[in-house]
Amino acid sequence: MLVERMRPFTSTIFTEISRLAARTGAINLGQGFPDTDGPASLLAGAAANITERGLNQYPPGPGVPALREAVAEHQRRFYGLDVDPDDVLVTTGATEAIAASLLGLCGPGDEVIAFEPNYDSYAATVALAGATLRPVPLRAPDFGFDDDELAAAFSGRTRVVLVNTPHNPTGAVFTSAQLTRIGELAVAHDAVIVTDEVYEHMTFDDARHVPMATLPGLADRTLTISSAGKTFSVTGWKVGWVHGPPELVGAARAVKQFLTFHGGAPLQPAVAEALALGDDFYAGITADLTRKRDLLSAGLRAAGFDMLTPRGTYFVVADPRPLGHDDGVELAWELPERCGVAAVPVSVFCASEAGAAATRPLVRFAFCKRDDVLVEAAERLATLRT
Repeated sequence: MLVERMRPFTSTIFTEISRLAARTGAINLGQGFPDTDGPASLLAGAAANITERGLNQYPPGPGVPALREAVAEHQRRFYGLDVDPDDVLVTTGATEAIAASLLGLCGPGDEVIAFEPNYDSYAATVALAGATLRPVPLRAPDFGFDDDELAAAFSGRTRVVLVNTPHNPTGAVFTSAQLTRIGELAVAHDAVIVTDEVYEHMTFDDARHVPMATLPGLADRTLTISSAGKTFSVTGWKVGWVHGPPELVGAARAVKQFLTFHGGAPLQPAVAEALALGDDFYAGITADLTRKRDLLSAGLRAAGFDMLTPRGTYFVVADPRPLGHDDGVELAWELPERCGVAAVPVSVFCASEAGAAATRPLVRFAFCKRDDVLVEAAERLATLRT
């Protein structure tokens, strides 16, 4: 009975692999969620909002004013952006922000450019809108894009360019030069830019996150999306936001109100307070995840994988071909039984056959786990050599 456009999306790889990990008792490094809670002040604030302050009914449609103001201040503090709180829309996670934006802006005959491999909701949401996805491949080892391939993806039908940086699943962080080129083509074809920046505070080494809205001439055509889930290790809260020009935010708001209406009333003020945490908190995210990245990467190398070191996010992509495996899907389904560790194949993040073929051997591991869990995972993975 399912409509044809949604038949390719009946399940997600995260659901399937997490179910397999639970059944086998494997360490789940497939789905991207931390195994520790966020800041104590954030959790205490939410609890008090529920039990003491009675913030348990519908919040205002655009979001609690305190959170919209906090998002605007966060953008000024970190990126120098002048954001009007009235142009901030609070959503049920970044996933809803992406869906509401695409559904509000796109329809049959429109095309959406996205870089693949990409987060799996992108293709599903484009299909829901009745639009067409135009994937542009990111290729190992640095997961950059080819300028000619990017330019060829644009046409008179291009309505939206969907940009995710820092990038899931590859861990790439687009440079200012790369983002400027994307912006030039968007301007030339009068396309809207929708950016997914949920890993904005998770960059490593010399990488630096650059919001596209900060680049000359792009703010008036860019919807910027982020969320609390990744930054504050509360992925189950699903508190996200989108900001941009009033007419673009208005398109997302028109759709959002008929998706989840409004939610997260006690969570939104707590997130507002957390966004104002000091620089030491944000620096701690980088330091903590850099250590975890290096810990798991060393274990994967010792197990025989070739490593593609990420510059952002909390995922690492590994190449198992030195171990004699050239099919990441097959390996991902075998790993929980063989060594008690779960990962996801990178090829499932690709909508095109060419993209799936290019990433066929690769698997993605999440390193947003406790150090002892990562050490245990590395020890289990080491058995693959034998």
